[in-house]
Amino acid sequence: MMKFSGYELKDYIVNAVNDLHFTDFSDVQKEVFNNIISQRNLLVKSKTGSGKTHAFLIPVFNNLDEKTNEVQAVIVSPTTELAQQTYKVAQHIASFCSDSINIKLYCGGTDRQREIDSLKNRQPQIVIATPGKLNDLAIESNALKIFKAKYYIIDEVDMTLASGFEKEIDAITDLLKEAKMMFFSATMNESILPFIKKYMPNNKFIEIKNFSELQIEHNWIALKHKSNDERLLELLDIINPYLCIIFCNKKETVQRVATLLKQRKLSVTEIHGNLDKRSRRQILNEINNLKYQYIVASDLASRGIDIDGVSHVINYEIPKDFEFYLHRSGRTGRMNYTGTVYSFYHELDYEYLDNLESRGVVPNYKDIKNGELVDFKGRNVREKRLKPLNEKEKIARTFVKKPTKVTPGYKKKMREEIKKISKKLYQAENKKRYYRNAKSK
Repeated sequence: MMKFSGYELKDYIVNAVNDLHFTDFSDVQKEVFNNIISQRNLLVKSKTGSGKTHAFLIPVFNNLDEKTNEVQAVIVSPTTELAQQTYKVAQHIASFCSDSINIKLYCGGTDRQREIDSLKNRQPQIVIATPGKLNDLAIESNALKIFKAKYYIIDEVDMTLASGFEKEIDAITDLLKEAKMMFFSATMNESILPFIKKYMPNNKFIEIKNFSELQIEHNWIALKHKSNDERLLELLDIINPYLCIIFCNKKETVQRVATLLKQRKLSVTEIHGNLDKRSRRQILNEINNLKYQYIVASDLASRGIDIDGVSHVINYEIPKDFEFYLHRSGRTGRMNYTGTVYSFYHELDYEYLDNLESRGVVPNYKDIKNGELVDFKGRNVREKRLKPLNEKEKIARTFVKKPTKVTPGYKKKMREEIKKISKKLYQAENKKRYYRNAKSK
């Protein structure tokens, strides 16, 4: 055992960590290492790029019995791409060990019978798999003996549970309920609570809120009277990113924006839900080989895909979920690198932006004038001119869509439409109250 950053680790793990030029562990890694001996299972929420993969792999290797040929750790990933990335990180750590460590990757598109035959002869020590494949080998065919595993890890747990394999995950978790469980994710929503309540009733919840760990500059650009397309093209004429991800809220928008950029002769590809596994794998290989400068992506497709070297993120549209803004931003500024995020907004997004600021995002407000990015002082000034929306107006706002083609005065027209709808909501509520009171009399 050697000491690294105050933790006792096996010599080969320290050598692997030094090879990555780590000078210290990240916040999420320290929190996991400090709680690993606890009797409680760990539920960990931490931003993308904060080091979650090493946070669970280092304890796995540090407690691994390299001489015992049985499954000691099971790691579930929601997508083939993420499973492959985790496998590469695990292989890197194992390469520094003098003993041979048997790590197996199980995901779709492989020879099932060949895998079953191989498992009859030897069981792996560390299993990294997608839910469907793991259920097939461990539950359905009983070829993979995972019941003795000491560690059970689910990466991107909310995405894993939303992937359509709820029954499979439930069966796997029930089999591994005696193992030390560690569930990780960049975002966590209420849909996972029943699962957590069932299998982690007494969990230790670790949330890393320190957004400053990611060296990211946030720039918010007012759309004013211009469309998202116009602003995007103006911005791309100014910046020259190493690798940029442009996020859209829908796959249809992804396809349209990618086509727009291709027409401008830019080096661009797209990632969205309509792509099959083979196409996604090919695109990721091309991205890693630096074939593209721009990636247009949807949130759903980008979850579980780890892309190195992202220098810029552009929010073509601001996501409805605040957590997804943080998740998108975390695609850049990873570990020791700096990153830049640009987001387009209009006046009706002020409440959303205030919420992000309350979560620790420090923004720079920008405008584009004469082909240059300049500081924009107008947000706070213009905000004071507009009377904040009341509760009914906020509800009415959800019924009013921003026009596809933005023209001068569109904000005033949207406000007028919001007022009309909110008035109707008030009238409907008063009518209900009148009949309710009349009935009670």
